[in-house]
Amino acid sequence: MASKPIIGILTGGGDVPGLNSVIKSVVYRADELGYEVLGIRRGWMGLTHMRRDLKGHDPDYVVPLNRLNTRTIDRTGGTILHTSRTNPRKMKFKVLPKHLKEKAGSLKSVGEELFDLTDQVIENLESLKVQYLVPIGGDDTLSYAAVLDQRGFPVLAIPKTMDNDVRNTEYCIGFATAVTRASEAIERQRTTVGSHERIGIFRIFGRDAGFSALYTAYVASIRCLIPEHPFDLDKLAALLMEDKRENPSRYALVIISEGAIWKGQQVQEYGMADAYGHRKKVSVGEALSDELKHLTGEETIVSDLTYDLRSGHPDFMDKLIATTFANLAMDLIYDGARGRMVAIQEGKYIVADIPDPAAGPRRVEVETMYNTERYRPVYSGKLGMPLFLERH
Repeated sequence: MASKPIIGILTGGGDVPGLNSVIKSVVYRADELGYEVLGIRRGWMGLTHMRRDLKGHDPDYVVPLNRLNTRTIDRTGGTILHTSRTNPRKMKFKVLPKHLKEKAGSLKSVGEELFDLTDQVIENLESLKVQYLVPIGGDDTLSYAAVLDQRGFPVLAIPKTMDNDVRNTEYCIGFATAVTRASEAIERQRTTVGSHERIGIFRIFGRDAGFSALYTAYVASIRCLIPEHPFDLDKLAALLMEDKRENPSRYALVIISEGAIWKGQQVQEYGMADAYGHRKKVSVGEALSDELKHLTGEETIVSDLTYDLRSGHPDFMDKLIATTFANLAMDLIYDGARGRMVAIQEGKYIVADIPDPAAGPRRVEVETMYNTERYRPVYSGKLGMPLFLERH
């Protein structure tokens, strides 16, 4: 009997709820269409670190997937394949596995003790007899998927990130659950902020784009601060004091993206850059708290709404879209498409180009989506707009 064509699947970057729903749905649909599926563990690291000199697959980095071992995975969050922020184009010598360190002289050098392992990635995929690769990730993970596409390896990408900032799509897996969890946390913490009559500051993920802060503010009816628009501290302080005066419970709330800054402020970062050049940002919530205390004389409460939002099971929206994205990807693979990404535009499922890494992340359209005078989402003029609010 001829062997079945093999599809590889991996998850890269930060985990989000809904990833396991994608993995299960790809496996189930692949089985119907006559494909086998190999799970690549730990993101792109699986394809840089795996060993080919073993009998069978390297169990640290490759796992065959089937209906039985994926049957219940969609009931939990995270990713059964695990993940990493590995960038195969820029691998430091110290993180290479032993078998690659031993042949470092033959690797493609791109700097002092820095290597591009794309040749090894492609050789590893070919050794596994993978004919299509399904990477699930945000702009960093998909930027390397674009590299493989340019090298001629068949790729069909699926976008995911809580920040919802991948270009060419209005929606990324993980976004709805993050906003749902953030709005629930804010509703719970209103009681504490109100009991003490303070200003509540909620920090949320959003290094380059403010979609998570904006949509959470939209449903929670509070003010928000986003990276796309540097805000005026004095104006914000005045608006929050106005909120306190008009609120019978004498408290005010604001949500701030981790990448938001006020006029005259520089983004403060610390620590070593990751494989894609990103450093961690100093907590803007605490910094804003200090400024507001000075300007208003009021006490504040700072709450970090970050990692809890990407933990646990997905909500209905993320399960729905994750399952549909997976089946769309399998439709496209079956039809022979390659170098594409499943996406949503104008509220409709479509197939789009894998984003150009040089274009950077998608950003909030300030002119139509954000009230820069009130630091709130725009609520009017939504007739005829798609579900996710963005105009095209």
